[in-house]
Amino acid sequence: MDQIAPTTFKPRLKVLNREQALTIHTAALEILDRNGFTIEHEGALNMLLEAGCTRNGDDKVLMPAYLVEEALRTAPRQITMFDQKGERAMALVDDNFYYGTGSDTIFTHDLETGQRRRTVLADSGNFAKLIDGLDNMDFSMSMGNPEDVPIEDIYVHVFGEMVRSSNKAICFIADSGRDIEKIHRIACAVAGGEDALAEKPFILNYSEAISPLRFPKNVMEKLIFCAEKKIPICLPSGCNAGGGGPVTLAGAMALGLAENLVGLVIHQLAGKGSPFLFAPNVSILDMKSTVISYGCPEWALTQAALADMRDEIYGLPIWAYAGSSDSKVLDAQAGAEAAFSILTAMQSRCNFIHDVGYIEHGNTSSLELLTLADELVAMSRHFMEGIPVNEDTLALDAIDRIANGTGNAIFLSDPHTFQHFKDAHFHPKMIDRFRYETWEKNGSMDMYQRCNAEAKRILKEHEVEPKSDEVIREIETILNGKKKAA
Repeated sequence: MDQIAPTTFKPRLKVLNREQALTIHTAALEILDRNGFTIEHEGALNMLLEAGCTRNGDDKVLMPAYLVEEALRTAPRQITMFDQKGERAMALVDDNFYYGTGSDTIFTHDLETGQRRRTVLADSGNFAKLIDGLDNMDFSMSMGNPEDVPIEDIYVHVFGEMVRSSNKAICFIADSGRDIEKIHRIACAVAGGEDALAEKPFILNYSEAISPLRFPKNVMEKLIFCAEKKIPICLPSGCNAGGGGPVTLAGAMALGLAENLVGLVIHQLAGKGSPFLFAPNVSILDMKSTVISYGCPEWALTQAALADMRDEIYGLPIWAYAGSSDSKVLDAQAGAEAAFSILTAMQSRCNFIHDVGYIEHGNTSSLELLTLADELVAMSRHFMEGIPVNEDTLALDAIDRIANGTGNAIFLSDPHTFQHFKDAHFHPKMIDRFRYETWEKNGSMDMYQRCNAEAKRILKEHEVEPKSDEVIREIETILNGKKKAA
């Protein structure tokens, strides 16, 4: 038989053609030019007016399409993120995808008691440490609004806790220009200075506009700060279908895109060429419960559509969500919703994928779901590699041996199996495939129990490379509200 050329086709999910993508993009531009938006930051407003925007009455700003085109031209097509040790960790571009947690949960499920309780600062550290020990998680977010730290500095404290508990990249939250400056100081201490951080950023800021079409002062402070400091940032909106945006997905996407494009334009005016993660964010407001759904198929659908628009029009790396559930506990619903969103985000080729480990529509965090999701990401990665077709994988020599009786009676003992079994199949850690008797002998544990035990094991056994004493002292100085001596 002639030698076979190696081929692999990797699965891809697409939901929009180019005509549909251009139609939604045109609608977003029309919203900006016809309806306008509200800016509550004087400096940002002046930048927009000087660049060519106009006023529609006293409060609305109208944006011409050419400003969007210019911002898309200057924003980088790739964002390279590093870990806290300065090693390249994530290349946010093209088909690359990376997963991490979310932020701002009010509650968590206690790892010891299983009870839902208010989050404390130590929970943010536990999630960051678990992320550090999981093979398929790439970055941390706070996963909590702890009740045991001053509310005015809540994000500074959780950032400090994440830095102490992990060396992976961090997506951080800030409230305004005041606390983001403190977070930046901590990050500079870890990286070895402001220039070192700008050269090898390990932080990315998550901020939000308010739908429909409102940009508060504190949001603009963070956006401009990041643009000036070259800190990567994403600025999704709250444009959820039926709530902050139209109930129809196309309309909600158009509005969300318009809001994201406003953020992009201001960002590039403040710091041309600074890294901006494209981040329209369109889920749905559930019409029965009036909560934003984290398990609905619509969110996965709009993410895939927005990834198509990235490919057809924008070219910027894109933000997404996955690994979350509306379920209140780690049950079959949680596993189904988490698996569905993880796989579809990966199939859509979204780049920076957050909110892994959320339950109860983002109100509660779960270390157990995060542990399960790590395995679901591994499964999805295996699926996304497709089926390599080449002379070796077709295994005709092995088939000859078995079929002609010159080898073993079954393929289990054939040399080809020994050569390839480790990489030809997916080998789960949390998913149980044992015979019933073996499962029973191992304690008859269900998925929740296995994930609980594994999370406890990692938190007990995983060792995070510590920061230097000098860095820890600088973090404590900043958290205590002191300025570094000259």
